[in-house]
Amino acid sequence: MEPHAPTSFLELDQTLQKLAAHKTPWVKTTVPERIAILAEIKECLMPVAHAWAETAARKKGIPDGSPLIGEEWLSGPYTVMGYCNQMMSTLSKVAGKHHLDHTPVRQLANGQVAARVLPHGLWDHLLLSGVTVDVWMQPGVTPANLAAHTASTYDPASPLHKQGKLALVLGAGNVAAIAPLDVFYKLFNENQVVILKMNPVNDYLIDFLEPALKPLIDRGVLAIVRGGVDCGQYLCTHDLVEEIHITGSGASHDAIVWGVGEEGRANKAAGTPKNTRTIGSELGAVCPTIVVPGPWTSADIAFQAEQVATQKMVNSGFNCVACQVLIVPKDWSQKSAFVGALESTMAKSGARSMYYPGAKDRLDAFAKNNAATKSLPRTGGERLLMAPMDANSTYDRTVEVFAPAMSVTELPGNDPAAYLRAAIDFANSQLYGTLGANIVIHPKTIAQIGRSRFEAMLIELHYGTIAINTWTALGFLTPQATWGAFPGHTLADVQSGIGAVHNTCLFDKPERTVVEAPFRPFPRNLLSLSFSLLPRPPWFITNRKSHILGRLLVAFQHRPSLLKIPRIFLNAMFG
Repeated sequence: MEPHAPTSFLELDQTLQKLAAHKTPWVKTTVPERIAILAEIKECLMPVAHAWAETAARKKGIPDGSPLIGEEWLSGPYTVMGYCNQMMSTLSKVAGKHHLDHTPVRQLANGQVAARVLPHGLWDHLLLSGVTVDVWMQPGVTPANLAAHTASTYDPASPLHKQGKLALVLGAGNVAAIAPLDVFYKLFNENQVVILKMNPVNDYLIDFLEPALKPLIDRGVLAIVRGGVDCGQYLCTHDLVEEIHITGSGASHDAIVWGVGEEGRANKAAGTPKNTRTIGSELGAVCPTIVVPGPWTSADIAFQAEQVATQKMVNSGFNCVACQVLIVPKDWSQKSAFVGALESTMAKSGARSMYYPGAKDRLDAFAKNNAATKSLPRTGGERLLMAPMDANSTYDRTVEVFAPAMSVTELPGNDPAAYLRAAIDFANSQLYGTLGANIVIHPKTIAQIGRSRFEAMLIELHYGTIAINTWTALGFLTPQATWGAFPGHTLADVQSGIGAVHNTCLFDKPERTVVEAPFRPFPRNLLSLSFSLLPRPPWFITNRKSHILGRLLVAFQHRPSLLKIPRIFLNAMFG
């Protein structure tokens, strides 16, 4: 296949003019029309879903027939299909904010509001048994005024997002669903028409996104273009572009906001942005996983080693929420057994290529930074580096490696509560960014600490998504959840970015998402009188049926049916 030529500047001008003409019509598009558009997208997506997943896997060096192809099903068609379903559900009841009617709401110890957005119906209880997802609101939102701070775009009494705008979305090159979900957010949450510039790393996805999103393209509210840095620069400064959303690196963000080289440094020092448009961003982080000491069995150690290995190795480590710093208890008697199991699991994980540009250089820099770095032997795959955190260097704490490398640090303490408090303080004060943090903790340890006390500690952990006994990426896969940095970053110190996306519940002032999953998989959990039905999750790198489950789950999202559940559950049990 011949490579596609980048979109010319003349074509960009013409495309932007057409989009600008549809700003006001899009704002006036009725809720029933929007639901119909989302339903159309589902029908357009299904015929290209298989080729989408297989092509993405091939481009990333995943062998034909490998269970790892499941990653591309889940992080592509499945997530996009799931968004359509959830937004359709919200919009069908958004009048009068009735989509909140069956959403449990409670107040935390500090008065903040937490809304439970999952489970929310029979399918959640069956497919994600035992998993909960809570969206916490910013201070000032109360149970009494939550509805007033929800779905303002669709509230006739609110002026928010009633003026049409044209937004530029700069797509990410690593995960397929990021770009379409960012597009959806601008369209359905903020009433903005969108020009999407794909990242050259994965602009092959245009062949699938254009037919899948044809209902939006045909209505003139979305255009997808390709090109390199020059194309991005042209669009970022174009008179017709009013807002920008970027998923990428802090360096790319700063180049847009302040400029490059000496000019950029001078502008940043003076606090005078070169680009004054509203810019939303998701920019990654040095994300931690905190392992809390507890009475783990050997089976617990093996399963949670798979959990943390997944947090690092999915997508070859090219994830903004990949575990980069493992925090373990120095005095825990099972520490060595757990770290050993983790290393073994990662070393045995399926081979794939380092497809993302610059990975080799970043791995070399990681190894150069720490003489104690060790390379885990792997067959037919990229090297995997692990190193103890260097107390005399800031590199491990501030540089997002974005490659298969992990630092390990040990914190003292035998008391789980004191240790967890110290680990939270370490993550908040020492590690760059606030996108996602994971906590692995035995349920008996939570009981020992006390659920209310444990939740009070979570309040102090300042990350946009917190995952307990699962990976923060589950928050990404859940469209009802919010996705983005913890609020408070600025253009001058952007870290993990500004704003949040996804959020099909349409909360106007979310602070973070908290995801929790069972500590033990079904059926082993039954021995400890835990009655969830979630086996080894399909996103685990160790799941032997992930490629089959990904395909089945996409088909389920397309046409949910109780008749499809047995086949999904059977494959999940043997995964």
